[in-house]
Amino acid sequence: MKIKNLTYNKVWSYDEALESQENIKLKKKYDLFINGKFVLPEKSKYFPTINPATEEKITNIAQADKADINKAVESAGIAYEKYWSKISNRDRGKYIFRIARMLQERAKEFALIETIDNGKPIKESMSFDIPTAINWFFYYAGWTDKLKYAFPGKKIKPIGTIGQIIPWNFPLMMAAWKIAPALSCGNTVVLKPAETTSLTALKLAELIQDCDLPPGVVNIVTGNGYTGAEIVKHKDIKKIAFTGSTKIGKEIQRTTAGTGKKITLELGGKGANIIFEDAAINQAVEGVINSIYFNQGHVCSAGSRLFVQENIYDIVMKKIKDRFKTLKIGNPLDKNTDIGAINSKKQLEKIQNYIKIGKNEGGKIYQTFGNLPEKGYWCKPTIFTEVSQSHTIVREEIFGPVLTVQTFRTIDEVIEKANNTFYGLSAGVWTEKASKIFKVSSKLKAGVIWANSFNKFNAASPFGGYKESGLGREGGKHGLIQYLK
Repeated sequence: MKIKNLTYNKVWSYDEALESQENIKLKKKYDLFINGKFVLPEKSKYFPTINPATEEKITNIAQADKADINKAVESAGIAYEKYWSKISNRDRGKYIFRIARMLQERAKEFALIETIDNGKPIKESMSFDIPTAINWFFYYAGWTDKLKYAFPGKKIKPIGTIGQIIPWNFPLMMAAWKIAPALSCGNTVVLKPAETTSLTALKLAELIQDCDLPPGVVNIVTGNGYTGAEIVKHKDIKKIAFTGSTKIGKEIQRTTAGTGKKITLELGGKGANIIFEDAAINQAVEGVINSIYFNQGHVCSAGSRLFVQENIYDIVMKKIKDRFKTLKIGNPLDKNTDIGAINSKKQLEKIQNYIKIGKNEGGKIYQTFGNLPEKGYWCKPTIFTEVSQSHTIVREEIFGPVLTVQTFRTIDEVIEKANNTFYGLSAGVWTEKASKIFKVSSKLKAGVIWANSFNKFNAASPFGGYKESGLGREGGKHGLIQYLK
């Protein structure tokens, strides 16, 4: 197949994407992708996937059971022995590079499907989700023939068949984060996307067919938690890579204990975002908005706990509330929308329950938005002030557009407050003094710390957490280590 010579990391216009909406081709139902083909699920069961902005059914998705998982794992094992372990490292890189180029060519289509299936604004799908996924494939395509230089003096081998389970907040991006490094290291994959957002993974399966990847190297099986559990338990899967809740991560640890399986867990977070008195306040305010209201707050690394130095609290809060009023919530396909729909009814109910708890525990709530659309799953962006470390909404991950705000006086005080959590995924530091950045970041117990920015990602940078935020890293050379013996 001839692939057009497109500009690397091209930015597509919103109008171009929206004009192509009518050309998107979705099937009435999607089967399982096993051994390079779409095959019927063993028990012929399907479930609907819903547009969260309209509550309308988009299509039906296959429900995989134990027999289907066995087929997928067997297919991956054969592909590993017959094809993927036999070809040269450079040829593996060419396949991964081809996936990146073809995904780049079809980026508008993937962005629209992601927005329709997930509820996120089209401008985020186009400017962040899809380009990040593309960059991940490009980056790890370049590593295939350089692995021996990355680990000099060590004999390295691929692990074999990898089971991968991804969440619903960044469906295609998470698929790329998992698949690209696994293939780069010479492994084969059985991937399960989230039940509510399987479409871009299944469209990726179509693209994988088109790029002639050897059959069985990537298998994509859809379903609910039962499907994921069968992948975790399967004796022939050598490693589990999971992104999702801390609760499920702990279950995976218990299930794999004593089995010899390697695991990578990227779990929940309750990120601290710290603004010091010498920060560039306008820049910091924009960073706060991005850190919590990006993707409706459905971000494990979200800066959901804001700490503001006491003597600038009033001006910071005024600027945040002024910026707050400019946010547009509504139709995710509107190029001007800032905040889209919550991904599912279940998640909306969870967020609403936390907001209720926050009010009942004495937090002062701030919401400025008017009436929300009658159809769909919508939540007003929310700020809670007058809260403390003991409040439930400060301690527990909400995974929605809810920000809690506290003040502090000294560096030692804010470090103690920031670290007073079960989680340890992300944090942000806003100050014009480099010495303060290094002092604070060295004491924060978080895997990823941004300085004068937030939620910025690069394929060459490792991402992951400490404590109950997970094990292992994704991205960069560190992401390769997870997929090698």
